[in-house]
Amino acid sequence: MTTSIRARLLALMLPGIGAVWCIAIAWSYHQTAHEVRQWDRTRLLQIASLLTPLDTNSLARVASGGVDVRNEYPDGPGSSSNTDGDQVPRRALLEVRDRDSRIIASSPDFGRLSAYKRSLPDANGLSTFVVDNALWNAVSVRDADSGNTIDLIEPALTGSDLVSGVAGRIARPMLIGLPALALLVWIGIGRSLAPLAALSRAVRARDATRLDPIAVGPEPVEVRPLVEELNQLLARVQATFSRERAFTSDAAHELKTPLAAIKVQAQVALSSCDPEVSRVAMQRVAQGVDRSARLAEQLLLLARLDEHEKIAAADVDMVAIAEDAVLARHDEMEQKDIDLSFDAAHAAMVRADATLMRILIDNVLDNAIKYGGAGGKIAVRIARERQSTVLSVSDDGPGVSPAERERITDRFFRGSNVTARGTGLGLSIVARIAQYFDATLHFGPGIGGRGLSVHLAFDGARSTLPAGK
Repeated sequence: MTTSIRARLLALMLPGIGAVWCIAIAWSYHQTAHEVRQWDRTRLLQIASLLTPLDTNSLARVASGGVDVRNEYPDGPGSSSNTDGDQVPRRALLEVRDRDSRIIASSPDFGRLSAYKRSLPDANGLSTFVVDNALWNAVSVRDADSGNTIDLIEPALTGSDLVSGVAGRIARPMLIGLPALALLVWIGIGRSLAPLAALSRAVRARDATRLDPIAVGPEPVEVRPLVEELNQLLARVQATFSRERAFTSDAAHELKTPLAAIKVQAQVALSSCDPEVSRVAMQRVAQGVDRSARLAEQLLLLARLDEHEKIAAADVDMVAIAEDAVLARHDEMEQKDIDLSFDAAHAAMVRADATLMRILIDNVLDNAIKYGGAGGKIAVRIARERQSTVLSVSDDGPGVSPAERERITDRFFRGSNVTARGTGLGLSIVARIAQYFDATLHFGPGIGGRGLSVHLAFDGARSTLPAGK
């Protein structure tokens, strides 16, 4: 099931925002209730302070009726709420004692209520006590001038909607603002994802012929790695297409040359009445066919190596394969009077494919025999160097200049001083096989500083060669 990044982000963010808002509302309600209770108790202390200057008669009148301590009043007739305990009369009771602790004024029921155990008063003389599961606040204030002490008690503000009203006024804008915030978050996420949409449009607008880098303007840092990776991928694809086009063009050219020669020689053989001329022409046709077949085989091998499927590797004996390859070319080297030295006394097991390893060694030997020249030398050495098994094949032919060695593994590349015929694919195949099995390939001067030396190091390969051999 496909999902939207925007929807997922919104689904992740809104529950968290809602939870934070709920916590904020609950905390606001708690703090509001605490402040209202504190204010109510403090107001009781202020009322007591206002009563202390009154004379005895005034105190008696106030004590007989009590003091209305409501915080809220009905707005008009019929507007009182039955659920609001602070819109019905809520009166504070008081008792006044003189210097000698004689009662000079007292509200009805004060003595009965004040007899309940109270908590210890705080620094301001405020305390609380419970009567019939109802909470009462109490305060005691002494007037220094008259010496009178006023004890004032009131029912605590528990049934009022003042707290819920204040909390509701705080919560309502937050609740109303939640959908608006969700809309703003939705729009903000959409604008933040705009570079991805622009990138998608830029990719969708391209076809197989457009492989230039993608530019979508100043992208965010989160999108920039994706754009860079896409551009690198396009560069690799473009390089691959360029190589394939060059490969196809070069292959067509290389195949065209022997085919044209075969056609010419076939026409000579058909048109000539001289049997000797016809025989020579047919020999050249056969040579052209062999060259074309060799080129086709190498092209097919390169195509196989370029496939994505990895060829399985196993333990193969490089020494045994190299010996077979040298023996197979014994007659060819003898015809060119080539002196070959083979230095490898023991088996050397490496992780590779036996068939590809034979092709690799055949191509290296073919290159040395073909370009080494008649009467030359070839040295084949298999040795253990540090943690690698190294195959070296050197000759004393014309060699390749240091500047051209960087291109020597390019397909169809042939050095400027090469005179022998070839396809220019041998060392390309060697390089590809070496890459296949994580071997290191490099070139250097050949025997006596002349010719070419090919070195292949199979790093980490298991070898039975003794160290230094």
